[in-house]
Amino acid sequence: MVDAADVVVQAGGAADAGAVLRLLDDATAWLVEQGRTGQWGTEPASTDPRRIAQADGWAKGGGLWLAQVGERTVGALVVGSATEYVPPATEPELYVNLLVTDRAYAGAGIGGRLLAHAADLARERGVDLLRVDCYAGDDGALVRWYERQGFTPTTGFTVERPGRPPWPGQLLTRRL
Repeated sequence: MVDAADVVVQAGGAADAGAVLRLLDDATAWLVEQGRTGQWGTEPASTDPRRIAQADGWAKGGGLWLAQVGERTVGALVVGSATEYVPPATEPELYVNLLVTDRAYAGAGIGGRLLAHAADLARERGVDLLRVDCYAGDDGALVRWYERQGFTPTTGFTVERPGRPPWPGQLLTRRL
């Protein structure tokens, strides 16, 4: 079992898009095994041109942080500006655009460690508000997980996706 002290969070860069895609692919495969295909679908991110471009943008955008255990990337966090489908903040914020962890390390607190890093980044920038959105479908387990991390649900929303089912989302906030 990995101890929190074994996890090192470091800045990612342009060369890390592949690591992000691997994490997304593994998480998608796990979700499919669970019968939870509404969040990210059934196909690997690494085969979707839109997701490949998104991972590349995150890797080059300056907001990518990676959780490492030794040489292995076990989580990714992207922070920056809010996505276009959520209401804008009424005050300065730091927005969590992506949080994904390696399922082989489930229960090791890696997601919480990355969110703590996001909170530290916000404080360093003099920001008191951290926001994130997540998939609100199925049984709502992901929303409850964020609540356990200190976030409060605010606005629910639906993202219309041409040719695919609508995506139910939940915006959450955390005061720092």
